Formats: sequence, structure tokens, C-alpha cells
Amino acid sequence: MPRTVHYNDLASLAGQEIGVSDWLTIDQDRVNKFADATGDHQWIHIDVERAKQFMGGTIAHGYLTLSLIPFLGAQIMSIEGVSRGINYGSNKIRFTNMVPVGSKVRGRQKLVSVEPKGGGLQITNEFTIEIEGKDRPACIAETISLVYP
Repeated sequence: MPRTVHYNDLASLAGQEIGVSDWLTIDQDRVNKFADATGDHQWIHIDVERAKQFMGGTIAHGYLTLSLIPFLGAQIMSIEGVSRGINYGSNKIRFTNMVPVGSKVRGRQKLVSVEPKGGGLQITNEFTIEIEGKDRPACIAETISLVYP
């Protein structure tokens, strides 16, 4: 269940870890659908037999891993008192480990900063996408969102 935070209380959480999502299994069907949606059909993602020969199996696209942040983030924090929120961008994204198909990932969120902007708040988060059983995460991304009362 996500941690519920009121819009007026967001700034008090700056610098804190907010929480961790549930684990999500990355299956081949999800990878194939992402390949179809993006046109990225590189064999390391979709050719199971070839990938088994060379790498032990297929891996998820880095951008698939990144695209899970909104889904995983919704499990971590819910903001009350907002009329809308939008993705504003990212400061830094690093893909630090491969995600083998069949593995589980989860998100870890740290609220880095909260600043007034354009009648709302600009929220900068650090999301770390962890891989179950691995020391090195799959992705670390500093994302920026805008929320409005």
C-alpha cells in the first residue's frame, strides 16, 4: 500500500527515502510487447534461443526498466490534494545492470527535493530499480515531476 502524503507536506520529506515497491517479475511477454511498442527488436531482447546460446537468456530493454518507474512509484507514494501531475523530465539516468527475463525488480524512491514552480511544486526523486538477488541495481534515475493543487 502506498504511503499517502498531502501536497502541503511534500517539502518536509525532501532528502528522505519514501519507500520500496513490491517485486515485479519481468517476463518475456512484457519484453516482446515493449519491443513491438518501440520498434526495438534487437535479438538480445526477443530471440530466446539465440540469447540462451550467447548470454544465458534474453534481457529486458533498459528503457523498459526505466518506463516501470510510474507503475512502481504509484505503489510507493500517493499524493493527496493535487489536481494533476505531469512528468517534467530527468536529470540523470544510468543503466547499471542487465535485467534477465524471469527476474524480479522493484523500485526504491528517495524524494530529493521539492521546489515551488509555476503555481505548483517541482518534485525531484531518485528512483533505484533493484533486481532481486543482485547487489548492483538495474537503473538509477533522477526524475522530475510537477504537481498542482
